[in-house]
Amino acid sequence: MELSCKSEYAILALLELATHYQNGEPLQIRQIAAQQNIPDRYLEQLLATMRRGGLVKSQRGSKGGYLLAREPWKITIFEILACVEGLDARTCEEEPQPTTVDSAIVEEIWQEVRQAANSILQKYTLADVCEQRDARKQLDIMYYI
Repeated sequence: MELSCKSEYAILALLELATHYQNGEPLQIRQIAAQQNIPDRYLEQLLATMRRGGLVKSQRGSKGGYLLAREPWKITIFEILACVEGLDARTCEEEPQPTTVDSAIVEEIWQEVRQAANSILQKYTLADVCEQRDARKQLDIMYYI
């Protein structure tokens, strides 16, 4: 399992918005793109998807841009991935039933993997990631002194 470029860009964009959450000022696409090294056009599409998903809100006008729709500690990494990747849980009726014992065992293991991954992704919020980033930056500063 790998993190797609799309998901990584979405998380990075939301981290940038989380960093500026306290000042309440919206960030423009070009600001987020420049700070996180994300292509502008791609970011525009991602933010539109996340706006429809309720993760961000947009503000029009000369002072317009994007803001988090909720507090950073209320947005999980799982929610972000579900929004941009469409990780809707499939129902049992939609999943083809395994045809052999071997394929049933593989399906059960894969289901366990998904549950474990989802559990970890639901545990971390944007605020948690910001805290880890800030702590790591402090360590880097201390290292160079």
